[in-house]
Amino acid sequence: MAPALIDSTSMNKDDSTVVVKETNRRREDADLSSAKASTSTCAYENYLPSEDLNPCLKVTAERTIKMSTSPIRRPRHDEVLLHIKCTGVCGSDIHFWHAGGIGPLRVLSDCILGHEASGVVLDVGSAVKHLTVGDRVAIEPGVPCGECFLCQQGKYNLCEEVQFAGVWPYEGTIQRYKCHRAKWVHKIPDNMTWAQGALLEPLSVVMHGIEEAGLSLGRGCVIHGAGPIGLIALAAARASGAHPIVITDVEPKRLDFAKDFVPSCQTYLVDKSLDASGNAAGVRKLFGVKEGNEYSAPTVVLECTGIESSVCTAAYVARRGGCVMVIGVGRSIMNNLPFMHLSLAEIQLKFINRYRDTWPAGIAVLSGRIVNLDKLVTHRFPLEQAVEALEFSSKPANGSIKVQIVDERDVTLEKEAYS
Repeated sequence: MAPALIDSTSMNKDDSTVVVKETNRRREDADLSSAKASTSTCAYENYLPSEDLNPCLKVTAERTIKMSTSPIRRPRHDEVLLHIKCTGVCGSDIHFWHAGGIGPLRVLSDCILGHEASGVVLDVGSAVKHLTVGDRVAIEPGVPCGECFLCQQGKYNLCEEVQFAGVWPYEGTIQRYKCHRAKWVHKIPDNMTWAQGALLEPLSVVMHGIEEAGLSLGRGCVIHGAGPIGLIALAAARASGAHPIVITDVEPKRLDFAKDFVPSCQTYLVDKSLDASGNAAGVRKLFGVKEGNEYSAPTVVLECTGIESSVCTAAYVARRGGCVMVIGVGRSIMNNLPFMHLSLAEIQLKFINRYRDTWPAGIAVLSGRIVNLDKLVTHRFPLEQAVEALEFSSKPANGSIKVQIVDERDVTLEKEAYS
């Protein structure tokens, strides 16, 4: 059965003659989001219910998750309508569920989760020229304003007005159908799977971190955390020519996985009985660091946990004049950073916020088999079992690395749906 689509604006049906300024578009999006936030049902004219067609996973302000339904709408002039084929479960999805938010990003009403996604184009707006029906694509989930000074400088990942999929009030990708701004939808080649297309998002996080950290050929690197981001960082650091590479974690099984994933790496099991400097000394021994031999210490530490004790350890691990790149998401405030050690050693403590201009390079990396991340996808759930997917992913005892939610259904649109 073909989905019945609904006009998302009051524009003339032949919207190719209509020019909508970006400022008006942003106001329209804000009004739409406000309407979504104010009620759990569709109470405004541009949306109609399609209960049997578009299942989705929603997080609530009460910190629960549930399967629900979402209306399907016709794409605006600069959008595409997508059939979401695969969405990876991210740690941020679990944070929004369990903690009700991440830092200032709070869940104030029902919101569809998900942002690591790939899919197929079902329909295109009248102004879209680079995509066509049937294209296989990966979704860059953030839609910046395009007008602020940060966007104008190319730092659109820092835009304060970004509309990011799966962050309240903007609907995410754990649903069958979703409209998304075409500019932020990237074609993927036929030799890439839906799973690989969805992995471009976490890969992009790592690529941005590596670029900002200045990781270089033949220089030592340490990765803190053998979760999905840490393991992707491990593979990317190896592909970038970093050597030697050490990865740390508190869980032996994850380190075993890391060693199997990138056999050339060394592993370090964090000793919970030691403080930050004690564990740092253990890591440094793997690089042959001895008194008076600071040069052999790692120049870059990619901190992929966001845990305060791990960030502190990273500060003591890095070589004098080196860099600690914090990729992981942690508490809003950390109080115990070794400030004077960082200062006296001129160690750069740097951070990233998501990514910018990484999808084309990421597609080249995965389609060219420069990095193979397939082993990271340990579990798959159908869309109808999205709740079970998040529950499974949230329990470390299950041993999952990357859980993905897939929709195997093949769908097409009938022209009658637009009449």
